[in-house]
Amino acid sequence: MLSDEDLDRYARHLVLREVGGVGQAKIRKSRVLIVGAGGLGSPAALYLAAAGIGAIGLVDDDAVSLSNLQRQILFRTADVGRSKVEAGHEALKALNPGVQIDAHHTRLNAANVMELLGGYDIVADGSDNFATRFLLNDACFFAKKILVSAAVTEFEGQLATYKAFDRSQPYPCYRCLFPSPPPPGTVASCSQTGVLGAAAGVMGSLQALEVLKEAASLGTGLAGKILTFKALSGEFRTARLAPDPACPLCGTAATIHGLNSHG
Repeated sequence: MLSDEDLDRYARHLVLREVGGVGQAKIRKSRVLIVGAGGLGSPAALYLAAAGIGAIGLVDDDAVSLSNLQRQILFRTADVGRSKVEAGHEALKALNPGVQIDAHHTRLNAANVMELLGGYDIVADGSDNFATRFLLNDACFFAKKILVSAAVTEFEGQLATYKAFDRSQPYPCYRCLFPSPPPPGTVASCSQTGVLGAAAGVMGSLQALEVLKEAASLGTGLAGKILTFKALSGEFRTARLAPDPACPLCGTAATIHGLNSHG
């Protein structure tokens, strides 16, 4: 049951025919793990907390730096030097006290990923490195968790939802698009190339939108598709993604059966 305060707080959701009380109840029951409290995770976390997601887990082992504030809107200048998950927990509880916020001050790795995933229904990947993206893809496949993955660099971003574990549809996984990580040192980092802060905000907000659609069964999600955004031209494009029969994870002759290769 929604309280009187809930009815007021979520009034603009409740009047949406596609959401209503049933949809808001689904949102409140959902548990979302956000990996990376950075340029993508910040707006995603704020919108998911505002929407009333039941529990949000923040995974990050970093501290807030001054250079983060140009795009990581979860934090304030006074947070510089603090743990991102500690400062994020405080900000999200101030926004919506009714949401459970779990602060996981740790770096995601093969040893802890399955335990972390166990407490959540949907995973939002806002990480900034290929090792974490591939680890999350593989772990979510084995744990049967919906993965909403976003990326942004310079003036461009991409977003997709992966649930190849669901055999009711021919859904691809991240490895169907990118079979293996690029060799170390071949792809420049955000600190080297830069990123327009508002472009990260666009992609993080879209990521939150896709999480909410999955949580409340709204509309048509991005599973089996990829959305790309070019900030300088204002272009959005959506392309279909077919599963790769030769995919080492979800293909017909899969060779990946666990997380041993992630070290």
